[in-house]
Amino acid sequence: MEIIDQHTKEIMEGCKVRARDAGLRFDDESIEYIVTNQDLLELSPKGMIPTLYDYWVHDLEILKGRREYELYPHNPYETVINSRPPLSFYNDNNPDWLNVMIFYHVLAHIDFMQNNGYFRHTWDDDFVGLALADKRLINDLRTRHGRWVDYVIEFTRGIDNITGYYQVLSDLNAAEYIAKPGRLDYFFDVFLQKVKNVQAPEYLKEIDDFNRIKRESPLDVESILMSGIRNRFPEFENLYEKYQAEKTPKPRDIIEYLMRYSPFLNKEENEWMKSVMQIVRNTALYFEPQRRTKIMNEGWATYWHFELFLQDDRIKGHEADFARVNAFVTSLPKLGMNPYAIGWRLFQHIEEMAEKGRISYDFEKILDVEERKKFDRKTGKGRDFIFKLRNELCDFNFINTYVTQDFADRHNLVIIGERVNEQRMTKEYYIKSKDADDYKKLIIDSLIHPPFITVSEETQRDGVLSLVHQYEGKQLIPEFIENVMTGIEYLWGGEVKLETHLIQKGQPEKITYVMKDRKLSSDAS
Repeated sequence: MEIIDQHTKEIMEGCKVRARDAGLRFDDESIEYIVTNQDLLELSPKGMIPTLYDYWVHDLEILKGRREYELYPHNPYETVINSRPPLSFYNDNNPDWLNVMIFYHVLAHIDFMQNNGYFRHTWDDDFVGLALADKRLINDLRTRHGRWVDYVIEFTRGIDNITGYYQVLSDLNAAEYIAKPGRLDYFFDVFLQKVKNVQAPEYLKEIDDFNRIKRESPLDVESILMSGIRNRFPEFENLYEKYQAEKTPKPRDIIEYLMRYSPFLNKEENEWMKSVMQIVRNTALYFEPQRRTKIMNEGWATYWHFELFLQDDRIKGHEADFARVNAFVTSLPKLGMNPYAIGWRLFQHIEEMAEKGRISYDFEKILDVEERKKFDRKTGKGRDFIFKLRNELCDFNFINTYVTQDFADRHNLVIIGERVNEQRMTKEYYIKSKDADDYKKLIIDSLIHPPFITVSEETQRDGVLSLVHQYEGKQLIPEFIENVMTGIEYLWGGEVKLETHLIQKGQPEKITYVMKDRKLSSDAS
């Protein structure tokens, strides 16, 4: 693996200029690497980010990929890492015209990740640098604690798919508008009014003192005022610190709850385990938005490589080559789903709809098919609208809102069923549905949907960790429950109870699992 040569870098920089002219926004710096086809197999997160912490599962994934490559050689086009600066990887045998197409695709990925709100928590961190520090810490802990480090990694990875991702985003957004009150804010808004319950005249006198000091010593207002407050109210500092502690956010997921309240982890000799758990949690959170925006991200990148490459003079002589490669990327299979194809076509469809003013109530209330075809208000806002969607949506609301019957009919999207022809003893495929809602459900069911499991402090007693799974139509996978609860029991240091639902005779029935002394039992057993 090596950095691209100067000639290829000039191609990338030229693509950046054209991409920015079209409206894409991304950081100036980026790093591109050239690798062989087979080397791409090692570009798991561990290979693409050499600083990422080592774990035995990563090595198994690489070995599996090598075995697969020996049977079915293939050519991945590119891989992009959302780091600062962004890292991207390309085949070493790409001709220049193909690199132009791929560079536009990559730049659109970078634009998406640096502007979509679901990546908000990744914008301010150098993940590669953080991962390097994490890796060094893991290696240092391994020299002191041996295999126990990997036990903690494995047990934490068992629940790293249920990190409080949306709570993290919510806290970030709220922090921009809601700050913890400083000492003066606390004094006037809380201490005087709610702790001391002072009457209006006394409160107004404090305000007058503040205004007087501000006029006389505008640069030292807080220090002068706080000196007097501490003399008059010795209890102020303790109450303020207590108030600040109470405002500390509650744990946002099970991992944070364990790190804060686990009797086992809070023993002095086990404190090091929290560092390992935090590394696993942070890594999972960093990659979470890519799982939530796969269709949008790939659709956005495909949309822009198509738009920009067709306008690039470097396409001359390679139109047929581009058409063949692009068709391979964007084909719509009858069975299964291609996120590139769905995302690309949906962005095109939405842009056209917005351009004609069809994303409106006036259009929706028209039922006549011919009238709907003629509806065109020529708004000129189609491109602006899809840029807005790029900033604000994830796969779920993108698909749930914009996969309409018009879109399904336009691209002949159907649900394919299968049945056995008993006379011919063959399997037959048939069109099961042309309804957009059915196709929408097919896509949504394929999206990532981690279970929502919380700690129930109301039902906890006698040192038992009580977990509740909020049933949302999908049951937990029964064969995984024992291993995951074994890990949680270890990290908690005691008995663990889990309330969930299992499908019994077609209906969800409440069931409680209990993990005690590494033995799993349930009220259904």
